[in-house]
Amino acid sequence: MYADLVHETDDGRWAFGTGFTDPLAGVDTRVPAGIDGGALAMYCRMLGDDALVHSQRLQEWVTRAPELEEETAIANIALDLLGQARRLLTRSGTADGSGRSEDDLAYWRAPHEFLSVPLADHRDADFAELVARVLLLATWRQAVCLELRHGADPVLAAIAASAATELRYHREHAALWVVRLGRGTELSHRRMQAAVDRLWPLRGELYRDPPVVARLPGVAVPAAAVRDAVEDALSGVLDRAGVDGPPPGPATGAGRDGHHGPDFAEMIDELQSVARAHPGASW
Repeated sequence: MYADLVHETDDGRWAFGTGFTDPLAGVDTRVPAGIDGGALAMYCRMLGDDALVHSQRLQEWVTRAPELEEETAIANIALDLLGQARRLLTRSGTADGSGRSEDDLAYWRAPHEFLSVPLADHRDADFAELVARVLLLATWRQAVCLELRHGADPVLAAIAASAATELRYHREHAALWVVRLGRGTELSHRRMQAAVDRLWPLRGELYRDPPVVARLPGVAVPAAAVRDAVEDALSGVLDRAGVDGPPPGPATGAGRDGHHGPDFAEMIDELQSVARAHPGASW
């Protein structure tokens, strides 16, 4: 329900996030017995790529938002996602024993090696698309993270517990904007409806289990475990906004299989440009 999605918080923070404590403090980073380290690495890489790519897309909007305060909010959401990506990619490198760091995975992979879903890759045409996409991804990612908190890998569980609180802020902020635009002027309503019409079919891949999920029983979250909760939450917001939501499109695999849109390589090139121009540099 929409009323459950947006609520007052008592921590007094104006920015998004969970604070500055290390969620992995004291957590045993060894891969537990019985867990396929290679599969765990790939699963963390998928979730990390979703966060990294979405963060990069949001950063494109800093200085372009309709309000100065909103630029700060977008930047904070992007920073939260970047923090999640760093932890997930680091876990990927430790889980498979490769020793690859977060920087190795972020800066030294080719575009086809990124495993992000199409919704993370999407380039927003306007502010309505931006907030609709944050709502979609944050609602889904939070539902996944709430389940991951109880998973068999303690590192991934700790990362998910921290991320779930951050993602709650993200979806609340986006939900308020979706309702505000949907119930605003004729123009804002039209743009909000157009954004939903364009983005909502893309959520089909969120409900597709890549093969790696079957290799991680008790760790990975099957799509069926979160689909109803995600759909109910999204429907509640759209109902409040007076906007119609199309059904999911076909789950083609696409991004999870390394296939991305035509402008994806350009975005990754921008993301990696400084690291590749100055390899090994530190500051």
